[in-house]
Amino acid sequence: MGRLVGFLVNPVAGMGGRVGLHGTDTAARAVEARRRGGSPVAPLRSARALRRLASSRGADDVTVLAAPASMGAVVAASSGLRVRLLDVGVGNPTSAADTAAAAAAAAGAGADLLLFAGGDGTAADVLSAVGRSIPLLGIPAGVKMRSGVFAATPEAAGDLAAQHLRRLARVPDGEVLPALLTTAEVVDAHPADRMHGGRSHDADALGERGRRAGEWAGSDRAVQTAQPAVEPGPMANTLIGVALVPRADDGRLVGTKSSTSLQGGTALDTLAEAVASELDPETLYLVGPGTTTSRVLGALGLEGDVLGVDAVTRGELVGVDLSEDEILGLVDEYPRTGLILGVIGGQGMLLGRGNQQLGPRVLSRLSPDDVTILSSPDKLVALRPALLRVDAGDQASFPWLTGYRRVRVAPRRYMMMRVDAA
Repeated sequence: MGRLVGFLVNPVAGMGGRVGLHGTDTAARAVEARRRGGSPVAPLRSARALRRLASSRGADDVTVLAAPASMGAVVAASSGLRVRLLDVGVGNPTSAADTAAAAAAAAGAGADLLLFAGGDGTAADVLSAVGRSIPLLGIPAGVKMRSGVFAATPEAAGDLAAQHLRRLARVPDGEVLPALLTTAEVVDAHPADRMHGGRSHDADALGERGRRAGEWAGSDRAVQTAQPAVEPGPMANTLIGVALVPRADDGRLVGTKSSTSLQGGTALDTLAEAVASELDPETLYLVGPGTTTSRVLGALGLEGDVLGVDAVTRGELVGVDLSEDEILGLVDEYPRTGLILGVIGGQGMLLGRGNQQLGPRVLSRLSPDDVTILSSPDKLVALRPALLRVDAGDQASFPWLTGYRRVRVAPRRYMMMRVDAA
């Protein structure tokens, strides 16, 4: 019996990353991303996943149930896989309601797996429509991907989908072995009424003000849970619900983003003070997003944007929440540039998640000695597998990004970690 894969794409997911926006899940942000020169990311990344699925063993038995037009059909048509369109309408621009309708249609058509391209907002919309009636697998294509439903890379998504379908083919019809599936949290860090192109501007503004004030407003929408759990802190996650996902014990499915413990936070404050005291006054430092790196700015008495890339030199902020072009403009003004990065807890992502502004054009200006990686030791020890990941685009042009790198965990202490191209 042939296998069915539901497939949908949020066509605007990830467009805001390199232009300094932290998502395109409102109409205003999608328009602003285009105005700033943002280009589509999700179609290209989802095409990579489908190509990998198409080249896998058993692909001849796979039929893709694709959402119409830019939400899946356009990408699926060139994949080499058998394609069948879902009978559902989509708007222009597309919305969260379109995502939910396409996801529900795929589940209703008997899909064995729902493969979707987007970020946390897309994952929340999909889960709201299908709950745990069907396993989900995310192709990483958004700006925020804190949820545990995403594969490490588009290629990993294609491989994992193929593996799951092959395993399923050995199971009697109507049965699903528990060994094939596990659960993963879907989390988000935005107000409610999310749409690809339609959440209210006022709601978005409230979330923006909250973030800049250090009190991030979480969504009040809950699926599969009566009371959303909110993790404290300026980048708090709101638990949207729990999804079924294919089981993967080899790191191809990344975990949910985790937070630093209170004890680890105290140690990081000490580390941040040491790093801040050692900054070269003649160097421009790019400070990546995250609460770990923001501690370095705090040690200097500065307040940047915890979700953005900031720039500091001579103890002063010279750029806050910068786009890729703005970063390049500053880099041209200074003789040397340093980059301070944190590690996403639970996932091990170093580049390519929430810091797409630091893409190949910026990385080409740097060398290995220009990059400082900061983390608490417990965050590194908890990683499974024990490696850091880079998904910054053209990694092949920057071989120094991978291999074994020192991660600074205390004023005079380092841990060696392997960095892989995701």
